[in-house]
Amino acid sequence: MNYAQVGDNYDTKDPIKKLAQTAAAQTISHLKKAGYEEISDSLGESAFVWQLRDKSFMASVIEGLGTKNLVADEMRKISNKTYYDIIGHDTVATIINDLITVGAKPFVIHAYWAIEDNSWLQDEERMKDLIKGWKDACDISGTAWGGGETPTLKGIITPDTIDLGGSAIGAITNDNKRLRGERLKSGDRILLLKSNGINANGLSLARAVAKKLPEGYATKLSNGTPYGEALLTKTNIYAKLVQDLLNSEIDIHYISNITGHGVRKVMRARGNFTYTIENIFRPQEVFNFIQQHAELSDFEMYQTYNMGQDYAIFLPEADIAKAQSIVKENGFESINGGYITEGERQVIIKPKNFTYKSSTLDLR
Repeated sequence: MNYAQVGDNYDTKDPIKKLAQTAAAQTISHLKKAGYEEISDSLGESAFVWQLRDKSFMASVIEGLGTKNLVADEMRKISNKTYYDIIGHDTVATIINDLITVGAKPFVIHAYWAIEDNSWLQDEERMKDLIKGWKDACDISGTAWGGGETPTLKGIITPDTIDLGGSAIGAITNDNKRLRGERLKSGDRILLLKSNGINANGLSLARAVAKKLPEGYATKLSNGTPYGEALLTKTNIYAKLVQDLLNSEIDIHYISNITGHGVRKVMRARGNFTYTIENIFRPQEVFNFIQQHAELSDFEMYQTYNMGQDYAIFLPEADIAKAQSIVKENGFESINGGYITEGERQVIIKPKNFTYKSSTLDLR
């Protein structure tokens, strides 16, 4: 079993994304016509950035949760809890954690909740939990919930399911806080933040594993946690942390959110750099469980999941100690994970003794 076999093949998806990015680049001149300045180097980043007349910057992003809510639906049959407070939280986290990688402070988020028909809305407990989770995540990230769209798409959305996503806008107050790959340089350290688990990525494969198990999501991990519960752990939200780091005048050069494409995302930036990972967090038990039952190699797992590493923050070695102190003050864990050097674009994961070449991530 692998990720491509369960319906999400990067070899198919990435060329289409590149085609769309090329078409999108041809439209950016419309910003200049409106009196704004395009920031072309943000195309293909987690968030798109443009400059206002007062020399400040705006950033925007759109993201979707994926299929994590399908795990919640199945777990409800087992525990009678909806888990949609977690689902609402994680949808916001997925959006905000991408937006802030460019240095933006999030201001407004909009929701996109697509359903098959209005019967989904009539489950009062589930609906209240979704709203509460979304609202609480907005409070954690300091973001106003500006509204959204709830289309009924009979014939497109599967009955009794929901497609969750949204968009967010933020601001960057000055150019020194705008994070872009051109600031990376040889010798920068890679500060890795510890994840809470699987987050919202790779759930198609994780759900396929559940179908193989006689007890499905109720199957216990070695630590006694039901598999479904482990998959539904909340995703960390780093909005306040990133602002605290920037306001402390730590010289952050780049941030990569480790989501799709797994730890390969460490080499997301443009430029010819080799990213050497010397230290990694031990993967949470849920990853070991997936690996065992899907019979996957470490190489496949680390190019699909975060494997315990949530964010990669690139900064000078002199700022590492101060940055780690701020990370701890915000309630998160970090590790001085490695360094970058000029050379072939690749990620070397020393503890696992393998390398991801740039050809395996032909997309930013």
